[in-house]
Amino acid sequence: MKKIAVIGGGSWATAIVKMLCNNVSEVHWWIRHQETIKHIQKFNHNPNYLTTVQFETSKLKLSSDLKEVIAKADILIMAVPSAFLKDALSGLTAADFIDKQVFSAIKGIVPEHNLIVGEFFNTEYKIPMGNIGVIAGPCHAEEVAMEKLSYLTVACQKTEHAAFVASQLNCRYIKTTVSDDIYGTEYSSVLKNVFAIASGICHGLGYGDNFQAVLISNAIQEIKRFVDAVHPINRDINSSAYLGDLMVTAYSQFSRNRMFGAMIGKGYSVKYAQMEMNMIAEGYYGVKCIYEINKKYLVDMPITASVYNTIYENSSPAAEMKLLEDKLS
Repeated sequence: MKKIAVIGGGSWATAIVKMLCNNVSEVHWWIRHQETIKHIQKFNHNPNYLTTVQFETSKLKLSSDLKEVIAKADILIMAVPSAFLKDALSGLTAADFIDKQVFSAIKGIVPEHNLIVGEFFNTEYKIPMGNIGVIAGPCHAEEVAMEKLSYLTVACQKTEHAAFVASQLNCRYIKTTVSDDIYGTEYSSVLKNVFAIASGICHGLGYGDNFQAVLISNAIQEIKRFVDAVHPINRDINSSAYLGDLMVTAYSQFSRNRMFGAMIGKGYSVKYAQMEMNMIAEGYYGVKCIYEINKKYLVDMPITASVYNTIYENSSPAAEMKLLEDKLS
């Protein structure tokens, strides 16, 4: 049996470890802070995220030594916020990743490189694209903690790799499907966070459900235009990995990106909203990266541009949404 390691100590990493513990006898888990590890070992739960999740700690191989964790595993599931990924991997080389499979559960772009996580590992650590995968939603960590029925899409160009990881996540409350579209699912995972911020901004400004429906129906079209330009293959953009993930992130009470956008819409500054949330809203970094990447492809992306202008150009949220009104249909 291939050994699996989860890299990261946040809510999504905690949820993934919970899923894996239903199927495997041993999960290697890298957490940066030793005090968090000691708390889990003593009290059987993560003190900072999803505290209701109780672990059978005999299954957990916890360590704050990333090099050690990677060496002991065959499959690495990355769940570190994209903005901190490069720092977390500092000191590692391509030699540490020989024969490893890497699955990204990050749903973000590495800011310093403007690369999705799969491309980053392929470029920086020479991991073949066939050994790189994506774990996509629609799935919120909070509902996994409550064991509410959820769905995941696991993508890899070598679908047998995706099928194995999917089988290790599948359980009573998790259903999984397999895809070979690593580019589309990962870019879609980034973009849905951007559009969730737009949805939150609209909510904060007082727009109603009718406008939100138009916004999200235009958002899925924007996702399709972009992923088709970046990686044109035959894909069903209305399947759960794309449309479903967008909808849950744009509408859910658990969506940190929507929460971040709502605070901006209500008049909070970007900096204050980030401090108040005490969590990473991946869309904050993602919108800048997508905006920069799109300078090459020149895809029509009015919602993305509106969010970018609001967050990075200090444009008025109300003014941006007013301009956006006439661009939607």
